[in-house]
Amino acid sequence: MKLMQRFRFATMVSLVFFAYTSIAQMLSGEALITALQGGGYVIVMRHASSPRQAPDVETANPDNVNRERQLDEPGRRDAIAMGDSLRRLMIPIAEVESSPTYRTLETARLAGFSDVEIHEELGNRDMRSSGEAYAAWLRERVADTPRQGNILLITHSPNIGDAFPELNPGPEEGEALIFDPNRSHTTPVARVSIIEWADL
Repeated sequence: MKLMQRFRFATMVSLVFFAYTSIAQMLSGEALITALQGGGYVIVMRHASSPRQAPDVETANPDNVNRERQLDEPGRRDAIAMGDSLRRLMIPIAEVESSPTYRTLETARLAGFSDVEIHEELGNRDMRSSGEAYAAWLRERVADTPRQGNILLITHSPNIGDAFPELNPGPEEGEALIFDPNRSHTTPVARVSIIEWADL
C-alpha cells in the first residue's frame, strides 16, 4: 500500500511539474501583453535582419564609418514596426542594453530607443574566446528581476545559443525571447518573432 501511495505521489508531482513547465512556455496573445504591461520581464532579442556581408562604400549608412554589418531594408522596417508596437501596446521598457556592434545599435535606434547602455558581454563573440564568460553574464542578467518595467537586451545568436543551449530551434533574426526571472531564467515564457509584435 505504501508503495502505491508513493507512486501516486510521484505521479502527482510529475504532473504538477509538467503543467507548470507548459504554463511557463505558453504566454501568448492577451496574456502575454498583460504580463508585459505589468513589467518584471527580461526580453533577450537577436538583432533585426542583417546581411552576412558588410556594406561597401556606396551602400554603407552615412554613420556606419567602420563599415560594419548593418540592417537590410526588411530589418530596418521590422525594427521600426516593433518599436511602434511596444508603444502602442503600452509595454514599458525601462532599460535597453545592447552589443556594441552597429547592427544591434541600429536595431535599438530604429525601434525608438535613444538611451542605450552598451555591454561588451552582449557583443559578437564569433571572433573572441570569451563565449562561456559572455554566456554566464547573459544568464545572470536574465535572472535579475527588473525593478520597474521590462529590460530589453539586444545581442547575437551565438551569445544566446551559448547561454541557453536547450533552446531549439535557436532564435531567428529579430526574435525576442521573454524571460520571467521569478519563474525560470533558463526557459523563456514566450518567443515572439519581430513581425509578430504588430499582430499582438
